[in-house]
Amino acid sequence: MPELLDSAIDEELRTFFTEARIRAGAYGAHYAALWESIEQQSSGGKRVRPRLVWSAYRGFGGADRAMATRVALAFELLHTAFLIHDDLIDRDTVRRGAPNVAGRFAARALEHGADERASAVWAETAAVLAGDLALSRAHREIAMLPIPAERREALLDILDRAVFISAAGELADVTGSLRGTTPALEAVLSTLEQKTAVYSFEAPLAAGAVLAGAGPEIVSALCRFGRLVGVAFQITDDVLGVFGDPAITGKSASADLREGKRTALIAHAATTAAWPRIAERLGDPALDEDAAAELRAALLECGAREAATALAEEHVTLARYELDSAELPAELRVELHEFAQRAMERVR
Repeated sequence: MPELLDSAIDEELRTFFTEARIRAGAYGAHYAALWESIEQQSSGGKRVRPRLVWSAYRGFGGADRAMATRVALAFELLHTAFLIHDDLIDRDTVRRGAPNVAGRFAARALEHGADERASAVWAETAAVLAGDLALSRAHREIAMLPIPAERREALLDILDRAVFISAAGELADVTGSLRGTTPALEAVLSTLEQKTAVYSFEAPLAAGAVLAGAGPEIVSALCRFGRLVGVAFQITDDVLGVFGDPAITGKSASADLREGKRTALIAHAATTAAWPRIAERLGDPALDEDAAAELRAALLECGAREAATALAEEHVTLARYELDSAELPAELRVELHEFAQRAMERVR
């Protein structure tokens, strides 16, 4: 079933981007190239959000695959928009081992005779516009659903909440990563919930359930589950960002350390005697691979990896409790139990 959904989402995305490129062609080759770059950025993902939309929708008896696919598409485009803007904020030019929107347009500028400064302007402009375009289309997909107005408004409220809270989380992530500050675990977990868990897990589950007509108490339970499992997912992601195999994860194992990203790993380290040694190099833009290896060793020695893994497990346990305490259809409960376990045990 997940494969069928992935295929449907991919087909919808191909259709959408083909139509967009045709429209964009009337406004010049650069604009058509921008849409091509957005399509490239949306490819290769795990399709977690569409799968959660479909799981909740089908779990509560929904049978209109085309309707569910449109809602799933909205959340995949929302994810694409946030990835593009997040890369811009982090000044990254690569995503999943390939140039992202900014990277492609920086190279495009150079090909057209621009200097380094103009190339940077092209990159930033393209990333801002690309994220805005994907975000706009996500809202349009929900707003144009041929369903009763009350249900459509409820879905728009879910989408609006996801955007509103994610923006708060992104800002907290940036302001909390100032070099020299000591991260607190409570603040780190709050940022993970706001920046990732709400839009990636809570909102898709809620949207699928609302689309199928589930009641508010059940939707609230799914939201609590989504937030908890989303935090576990992101804690695991942050552990993989430091200790994962780049050949499997598709991303550097040094970038988060070089950036000084405030994670559960770092929050635990800040409570140990190893912190002064770690803080000295954490967030150093010139951090090389040897120095990154030393930081990883220090994080292991102070128990940061073990503590972060235990914290992810704790959140999965709490998420499962929410499932077991709610009156969910048995098939959906089993499916979400398995999803929660995979969120913690994944290697990429």
